[in-house]
Amino acid sequence: MKDKIALFFENEIKWKAEFLLLRTLLLQHKSLQEEYKWMHPCYTLNGKNVIIIHGFKEYCALLFFKGSLLEDNDHVLIQQTKNVQAARQIRFTNITDIQKLETTIDKYIQKAIDIESSGQKVILKKVEEFAIPNEFKNFLESDPKMANAFSRLTPGRQKAYLHFFNQAKQSKTRLSRIDKFYNQILEGKGLND
Repeated sequence: MKDKIALFFENEIKWKAEFLLLRTLLLQHKSLQEEYKWMHPCYTLNGKNVIIIHGFKEYCALLFFKGSLLEDNDHVLIQQTKNVQAARQIRFTNITDIQKLETTIDKYIQKAIDIESSGQKVILKKVEEFAIPNEFKNFLESDPKMANAFSRLTPGRQKAYLHFFNQAKQSKTRLSRIDKFYNQILEGKGLND
């Protein structure tokens, strides 16, 4: 039976040539180990995630897990959304994009390896730095059971809920979201559990 990584590259249709070229560039860095995580090839250093190859409808990309620490002198790194704190991508829409940037990509891969080797950490925003929508703040103040359950969640789960609640533009939507996840929060579960 073929391993999952081989099947990933073999079964890819839209970005096959691009993925294979990106893989070749990554495998030139002998310190990286190729693993299969989140249904994609992931390149690790001593068990720590460094880079992942992934594709979307409009583009494929290399995602650097600690991309915010990379010096982007070539101005190729993209922050997927304003809420992504650590990761950055280099995006491609065709194989020519990759071929033109091979030297730059290689340089960024090595920088990412160096950052991981050095043990540098991305300093993430604390839960306290996230805005708490008034609707949820009122909920926490009026329901001690909910306040206690929310405070026991991991910081990552708390941030995910706050981000999700804050995304709603209307108060009634925020209230609906809070109500929908009330029991899940009480059970100590995260947004996607």
